[in-house]
Amino acid sequence: MTHTRNTPDQASLRRGWTTGSCATAAARAAWVAMRYGDFPDPVTITLPAGQEVAFSLAAHGHDGAGGAWACVIKDAGDDPDVTHGALIRVDLHPGMAGAGITFHAGRGVGTVTLPGLPVAVGEPAINPVPRRMIRAALATGDDHDPDVRVTVSVADGETLARRTLNARLGIIGGLSILGTTGIVVPFSCAAWIDSIHRGVDVARAMGLAHVVGSTGDVSERAARALYALPEEAMVEMGDFAGGLLKYLRRHPVRRVTVAGGVAKISKLAQGFLDLHSRRGQADMAELARDAARAGAGADLVAQIASTHTVAAAFALATAAGIDLGAVITCRAWGVGRTVLAGSGCALDILMFDRAGALVARHGPHDVD
Repeated sequence: MTHTRNTPDQASLRRGWTTGSCATAAARAAWVAMRYGDFPDPVTITLPAGQEVAFSLAAHGHDGAGGAWACVIKDAGDDPDVTHGALIRVDLHPGMAGAGITFHAGRGVGTVTLPGLPVAVGEPAINPVPRRMIRAALATGDDHDPDVRVTVSVADGETLARRTLNARLGIIGGLSILGTTGIVVPFSCAAWIDSIHRGVDVARAMGLAHVVGSTGDVSERAARALYALPEEAMVEMGDFAGGLLKYLRRHPVRRVTVAGGVAKISKLAQGFLDLHSRRGQADMAELARDAARAGAGADLVAQIASTHTVAAAFALATAAGIDLGAVITCRAWGVGRTVLAGSGCALDILMFDRAGALVARHGPHDVD
């Protein structure tokens, strides 16, 4: 079985705008000012699905050399996005004749340094959909793009990027300009799941055959030391085991390891693909039945069923000499196998304690 997250009612939450939408609005305002002298405020852009939305400008100006710039403050709605409130600035300048629209990373926007991402190594980390949106916003009605240099900046972007997985993905110097729909859906965690996907893409592009998805720093360090893998093989999946495994089913590698603590792996064994506590708690009665499968007597089974935490259940099992971890990792492997079916990946499950000591493992075994 799989479990769904227990989140606030989506209908009651306010949606927001991606960094790509904000950059597009700023670019459009600067473009209009370059051509006609005045800045539209609010400025209207068209999202990929065709909706028209308006943005207020936070600041704007001409640079005295034929260029113009505009700023938009990102509003992520009710989503806990690290870039909520960030100031997105776009500077436009006349480009070289015949160059068309070129994109450049200003301060706070990263540069791609590893293969496998949607833009090439050496390019500014402005993803393909925001690039298309900006091109459309700068359209003149002719059959070719205008010759314009587009420089995107994010105030404090270098600092904000430390709270993302950009460095792991080889995006150095700042944030990525993201967005596929232009809209931020609250609590969709789309940015994190996108980072998981990009982590797999980077590993595959580098020819790495073994990828490790970890639930946190402790399990990542322990798994990396166990297998002596490079950093690029490590994908910080956090609670999104399903996000990793489903993507690997479509984009397989030779071997995948899922590594986590006792509570997270126990939830995976019970069919949770989103392992966050908000999405539901582990079933202690089911954990007690697993203890029985591992050889626990009736008294211990009853004790485990009445505990309130997975850690307490494991402590009871360990004190009694019951290898509960062996049963749990085997069951977690079965859940992962179902998700990966048809991928050809070999899968193993690692369970660590809070100090990073290996508690149990299952696999690697080939997935059908």
